[in-house]
Amino acid sequence: MIVRGGGQFISSIRSIDLRFVDDLVDFVRGPGFVLDFSDTSFADFFALELKVNIDDPKYAANGGSKGKRLRYFLQNCDDATAVSALTALWEYRSDYLARSGGKDPVIDAQSRYQGLINRLSSGAAPKPTQLQPVVDRQKIATIKAELLRVSSLSAQARGFAFEGFLKGLFDAFGLAAQEPFRLCGEQIDGSFELGNDTYLLEAKWHSAPTPAADLHILNGKLNSRPTWSRALFISYGGFGPDGLEAFNRGKSSLICMDGYDLYETLSRELPLDRVITRKARHAVETGLIQVSVRDLFP
Repeated sequence: MIVRGGGQFISSIRSIDLRFVDDLVDFVRGPGFVLDFSDTSFADFFALELKVNIDDPKYAANGGSKGKRLRYFLQNCDDATAVSALTALWEYRSDYLARSGGKDPVIDAQSRYQGLINRLSSGAAPKPTQLQPVVDRQKIATIKAELLRVSSLSAQARGFAFEGFLKGLFDAFGLAAQEPFRLCGEQIDGSFELGNDTYLLEAKWHSAPTPAADLHILNGKLNSRPTWSRALFISYGGFGPDGLEAFNRGKSSLICMDGYDLYETLSRELPLDRVITRKARHAVETGLIQVSVRDLFP
């Protein structure tokens, strides 16, 4: 890590490293671009992954293109932040390649990228940061097939099957789902971890929309816990408008998903953790506890 005058830390990333990063991110749309990011999704990525406003004019000191702002950011952050940014970009890039079915255009990309990460990590943390693998596409296909199988079962059998489906879904995305998923009829309770947040999880598989009373029950559980707790309510049949209206723009850390959200997430191979994070951010910004995955990821 290099220290500028005045004690400001900057990353020890080199010019040759930046050229390699350029190769990794400009193959989709050309020089100056970063993968398939639009201006909006690029800003969202930095806000969600790094809590950084990449639209701040200081990052455009060498030019306003996404590629130049990325370069400036990597050169002017500390090594630990550079590692976080590069690792998040690698995960996004790997997900893009998996979704597009394309071959990696950069020769020996993973080992070279891991070498860069390890070198930066050696000065930023005791242990090198390992690349997080992309969720296996076959595993996602299996989970999606399980969702379709559960939907074909009788009402009595669905609750138990839905329990197994949710546990497999959350485990597949590394969200540390905690048992017991206490089963009562078709209702499953549990919890999971996302980043530094712990979420209560409640889910129902009913053909009818979930009414306001059930949302109030979960919100009551949430209110009895520390103020930083959050909750996710998954209702396969959706939510009644009275329930959503009661909680929209209210003081609650509750967000919602329906069956269509689950199917969209799996069919489009969207990372579940990013779907939940985007829903939580949208709730903070708008006060709306339920917005469809299709609207969040058009």
